[in-house]
Parts: sequence; C-alpha cells; structure tokens
Amino acid sequence: MDEEVDITRERCGQEPPPSPVLRSVPDTVIIFDTTLRDGEQAAGTSLTAKEKLTIARQLDTLGVDVIEAGFPISSPGDFEAVQLIAREVRRPVICALAHCRPAAIDRAWEALREAPHPRIHVFLSASDVQLAHMLKKSRQEALELAREMVARAKTYTDDVEFSPMDATRAEPEFLNQLLAAVIDAGAVTVNIADTVGYSTVNEFSSLIHGITKNVANIDSACISVHCHDDLGLAVANSLEAVRMGARQVECTINGIGERAGNAALEEIVMALRTRADTFSVATNIDTTQLYKTSRSVSDLTGFLVQSNKAIVGANAFRHQSGIHQDGMVKESSTYEIMDPRSVGIPASSLVLGKLSGKHAFRERLAELGFSLSDEALSHSFQAFKELADKKREIRDRDLISLVSEELRQETQVYRLDHVDVSCGDHSLHSAAVRLIGPEGQILADAALGTGPVDAVYQVINRIIGIPNTLVEFSINANTEGFDAIGEVLIRIESEGGLYTGRGASTDIVVASAKAYMNALNRLILSRQEHVDQSGAGNYNRGMHEAS
Repeated sequence: MDEEVDITRERCGQEPPPSPVLRSVPDTVIIFDTTLRDGEQAAGTSLTAKEKLTIARQLDTLGVDVIEAGFPISSPGDFEAVQLIAREVRRPVICALAHCRPAAIDRAWEALREAPHPRIHVFLSASDVQLAHMLKKSRQEALELAREMVARAKTYTDDVEFSPMDATRAEPEFLNQLLAAVIDAGAVTVNIADTVGYSTVNEFSSLIHGITKNVANIDSACISVHCHDDLGLAVANSLEAVRMGARQVECTINGIGERAGNAALEEIVMALRTRADTFSVATNIDTTQLYKTSRSVSDLTGFLVQSNKAIVGANAFRHQSGIHQDGMVKESSTYEIMDPRSVGIPASSLVLGKLSGKHAFRERLAELGFSLSDEALSHSFQAFKELADKKREIRDRDLISLVSEELRQETQVYRLDHVDVSCGDHSLHSAAVRLIGPEGQILADAALGTGPVDAVYQVINRIIGIPNTLVEFSINANTEGFDAIGEVLIRIESEGGLYTGRGASTDIVVASAKAYMNALNRLILSRQEHVDQSGAGNYNRGMHEAS
C-alpha cells in the first residue's frame, strides 16, 4: 500500500502528499464533511455545481480532511459537481458516494479521477429490516456483494471507505462479519452509520467497543461514525464514539441533512477542543473559520441558523441576564467556556455609521471573515453608505446581511434595478418593477396583486415568464428596532424542483423582491446547467437515502 498520510502535517506552502490514503494518527480525529452530499439531501435544498464549489473551497479553508462532494450516479448535476470539485480543490481528500452496483462505482471514479486524493465511499444496507424490504437480499448475499464492490473500488484507488447502512439496527454478529469481509477486500475506513438516528449513547458506545474487540482485522482500518439527529443525539453519539476509539467523524456544517439532520461539525470540533481534558484528541480544523463557513452554507442552502444554535447561533455569545452580565464584566470565563474569537466571531461589537470610512469598513469585514475583491468592496461600501443613511448604527449582523446580499448579486442573470409599490387598507395594491436583463437590457412592467409583495411577484413573473409556485415565505429580523434589516427566505417550485432565494433590506418589500429574484436566478442557472449536461446521459438515482 502507498505511504500513509499524516494529517497533522503543516499544510501551508506544501504540495499535496503523494498518497490518496488518509489515516489518522492516534491523537487526531479526521473530520469528514458531508455537507455537499448528505447535507444537500435536506428537504428544500438545491445547490448548483458552482455553489457546491464555493462551499467546497470554504471547507478547504476551514481545514476539513475529507470532503464528500456528492453521489455521482444519482444525477448528471451531482456528477458534474463532484468532477468540478475534484478538479479545483486540491488539498483535502475528495470523496464520492456509491452504492453497491458496478455502474455506481465506475461513475464515482469517473467523477473523481482528477482529484489528487480521491476516495470512493461504498455503502450497503446492513440491518435485517432494510435487507428484507429494500434490497430483498439475505445476509450472505449482502456480505458477498459488499466484498465484491469494495474490491472493485479498490482497483481504482487505495482509499476506499465502506458504510454498513443502518448499522445501529443491524445484528451485531453479522455487522462484525461484514466489516471484517470489506476490510479484507481493501476498505481502509469503515463507517458505522446510525442512519435513522435510533441509537442511544450507551448503545452506540457498546457497539463501537464491540467492533474494536470482535473484528479481528479492525486495526487495518480507521473506524468512522456517521450519526443522524432524529432523537437529538447525533453529536453526543459521535463524541462518545471518539472516546471509544473512532478516529473519523462524518458531519455537516450547521448539522443540515436528511430529516432532522446530521451531527454538526462546529459542535463536534469545539467540543473536542474545549473538552480536551476528556477526549485527549485534536483536529486539523481552523476554528476561526467556523462562523464564516456556517454563514456561507446558510446563505447558499437557504436554511437559517436558529438564534440559540450552539457555537454559531446569534445568541451563542450574548448575555441578557443581569447576573450573567455582571459576571462577564468581571471575568468572561464566569459565563463563557469559549472565546468567541476562537470560532471567528469578533469579541468586540464595533458599531459603524455614516461617517465611517472605507478603511474601517474593510477592516471590519476582514474581522468577520470576508475577503472581497476591490470591485465587490466598492459595491458593498456604496450599499453600506446607503444603509447608513437609513440606520443610525450598523452592527455586525447588518454588515453580514449587506455583504451576503451583494455577493448574491454576482451570479444574477436578471438583476433587480427598481421597485415601486402602492398599498393600503382601501387601495389597489400595485407594483412597478424594473429589471436589468442578461444582455443589459432594461425590462419594466407593472401589475396588481392581493398585497404589495404579491404585486411585485406578479410583475416579475410577467417580465421573466417562468411558471413557478411559491411554497415557502418567511421573514427574519437581524437586529432589534424598527430600522432592522429584514431577511426574507423563500422557496419556489418549478417542474418538480425546489429553488431557494434570500434577500435583505430595511424595506421588507424590497427584501422580498430580492429573495424572489435570487430564487428565479437559481432556477434559470439550474436549467442552463441541465441543458449543458443534456448529452451526459441518464443515470438511476438509486438509493439516495445513504448513511
């Protein structure tokens, strides 16, 4: 086997190591991020290949060891995204998922072949309930199929991972036999998946302990875990598995994923760091990038981070109780077990206003994790000045919304140029909208609606002419007060696809218009990608609910 990679190596300034096989040293936990695969399976999420690449690049900056980029056999779009990430993101291991079918294994490799460090992740159901009702196979047939498909993946790359899906509901003796067989066939990572979030902490601890004691060749593989959050135990189970000897954790940013989601990467990493006295392990994550990564994923997927979310929520480092505030003034450690700067949240809360200059604006954005081009900075600063004329004080959450809104404009096919509405209790609700088209043409129209937002959407629909249905609409205020920036999140449905849009403004009607334009532009870009891929052929989506 090729020389193993010590993932505790320094990254900066070095070429990628020659071997695709990633093993953890005993005191280091491999962070396997599946935001782009399992995270995208969350209902209501749809990412373009370019958006996935944006997230993958941020995950690289964050320092994740393995990026599971997608499930190439599932669709031409997923194939393209994996291929693009494999080509563009060079440091981490790039992983593609495949079920136990030859075509899926071959397709995964085709997408991965340009990656310096490719990994094929093979999965197969292990529980009797799934074997009987989904695969219609016996245990022996499943064991032989798993062994055969791992061996097939091994012909392409030394770095092969195997996941027995629904492992926590599998019969332990069969699970151990299955793991031993795939390790013999060449798997260097075996991933214990709590696919339906069924296991309790004690049960999961016993399961991992049993694997370490009863799988004779387990020392030839890295034990990984992939826990779902149906009972709210994903993070706790993952951490307990690390305590019992697992050295890879599969997780997602903000914990997004199927149903109730996955173990949250930021919670896993900060628990291991903050409670090093208990776990005695480290990760290779640059924790100062956690907040920025969380915001980026939230913005692109359309899933808001709840205020009380651990580590990256808006209230995670805010103190309202008088007793707590008194303690914080005297000594921050009285009520904070982490320094907010350690996760990328500036400890101070610098307030900018209309007299603030471009230098202070740039510096604050840098502290918040934004690195903008000169052109993007100029556009953002202009928007900041316009906002400062409306708001007396502009805080960090306002800046994040403002810059995120400006960055969303960079990928617009149609751009919102002007909105004018008329509304009231006893008047007709009307809206006039002006858009700038793909070739720079001015497009304008007016329409009536049942309310100001409906009128705006009616106009936009008349101009762009793409049939769709609004299926979700929500408003969230970033800060307190009547002058707060409002963020609007919408989802639209068109021809079976869901498309998310977000917009921000101190005017909620304008924010609604921006969100709608964002969703429509993503729909248009998705269709353009589909046309570009029309010659790629059709592939069965297969068992999309994986691990």
